[in-house]
Amino acid sequence: MRIKKWIFIASFLTSSHLVALSQSDEKPKVNIGGALRFNYNLSDWKDEQTKRGGDFGYDVFRINATGSYKKIGFNAEYRFYSNSFGGGMLKQGWIEYNTDNNSTWQLGLNQVPFGLQPYNSNSWFFNLPYYVGLEDDHDMGIKWMKTYTRLQLQVAFYKNAEELNFGNTSAISANRYSYDVSGRNKEVNQANVKLAYNFGSNNSSSIILSAMYGGLYNIVTNKIGDHSAFAIGYRYSGKKLGLKLQALTFNKNPNDSTQYKDVIEMAAYGAPYQVAAKGQIVSAGASYTLPCKHEAIDYLMLYNDFSWFNKSNNNFHDSYMNVLGCLIAAGPIYTYIDAAWGKNHAWLGPEWTNAFAEGTANADWHLRFNVNIGYYF
Repeated sequence: MRIKKWIFIASFLTSSHLVALSQSDEKPKVNIGGALRFNYNLSDWKDEQTKRGGDFGYDVFRINATGSYKKIGFNAEYRFYSNSFGGGMLKQGWIEYNTDNNSTWQLGLNQVPFGLQPYNSNSWFFNLPYYVGLEDDHDMGIKWMKTYTRLQLQVAFYKNAEELNFGNTSAISANRYSYDVSGRNKEVNQANVKLAYNFGSNNSSSIILSAMYGGLYNIVTNKIGDHSAFAIGYRYSGKKLGLKLQALTFNKNPNDSTQYKDVIEMAAYGAPYQVAAKGQIVSAGASYTLPCKHEAIDYLMLYNDFSWFNKSNNNFHDSYMNVLGCLIAAGPIYTYIDAAWGKNHAWLGPEWTNAFAEGTANADWHLRFNVNIGYYF
C-alpha cells in the first residue's frame, strides 16, 4: 500500500508539472509580412509627362503583422509612402477577441462594415465609393461580427476617424489611408450595421445590406451636424467568373451656418479636396480568372469596374470612372495593369479641388494608364 501511495503521489506531481509546463510554454504567435510596390503611370492631361513617356517610381513599402494568444489576436498594417503622398500611416490596427460561438470583437482602427467587402472593386484604383469614404474605410472604434449558417452580421460603433493631432479644436491630419471628412468638420460617434446573406452552391452568391449614421462636429461653431449612408449590393464568386453590383446613397449635413452646405472637405494621402455633400453612387464590376500553365505565372484575372456618382445638386456635374485591367499573379509578385478613364474625377483629370464637388461643365474623359508591381512577403 505504501508503494502504491508513493507511486500515486509521484504520478500526480509529474502530471501537474507537465500541465504547468505546457501552460507556461504556450506563447503568443506572431506572423510578419508585407509588400514592396512600384508604380508606372502615363496620364493624358499631363503634357510634360506624356512627352517623356510617363513616370516609373516608388509606390509603397508596407509591414503587416498578425498574432494570436488563446482567444486574443491582433492585426496591424503600417504603410510608408513618399512625403508628397502622405508619408507613413497606419492603414489598420486592432486587437480582437474570438468567442466560442463564431463571433469576434475588434477594438481599434478597423474596417468600417459598409458595402461590399473587403473591396467593392477589382482594380488597383478601387471604385468611386472609395473616394468619398465609403469603400475600404477604417475608423477608430469597436466592431462585433457574428457568423450564422448563411447570415453574417456586423455591428460597430466608431468614436471618430483615426486621430493624429489630439488638439482641442485641431483639424484632422490629411496623412491617412482612407478618405474621411476633414477641414472644419470631424466624424464623431458613428454607428454601422451590415447584413450579408449567402446563398447558391458553396455560398457563391451574397446579398449585402448596410447602413451608417453618425455626427459631424464643427470645430469652428462647436456644433454637431450629422451624416448617413445606405447601400445594397450583390456579389457572385464563381470558379472563374466574379460579379460585384452596388447602389448607395449618402447625405452629409454639417452644422455650420457659414459653410457652403452642398460641399464638404475630405482628405487622404496628404491632400484634401471638396466632395458633393449629397449623392448616389452606382457601381458594377466583372472579373474573369484564367488559370495559366506557364511556369512563371499562376493566373490572369481580367476585369472591368464602372462607377457613376450622381450628385444631388442639379447645378453640379456628375463624376464617372471606368477601369479596364488585368491582374497577373506570379508567385509572390502581383501586377495590376490598368487603363483608367475618369470624368470629373480628381485622380483622373486636371481638376483636383472641385472635381468631386461642382465639377466642370462639358468635362472631357481623361485616361491614366497605370502599372503597379508588388512583391508580397
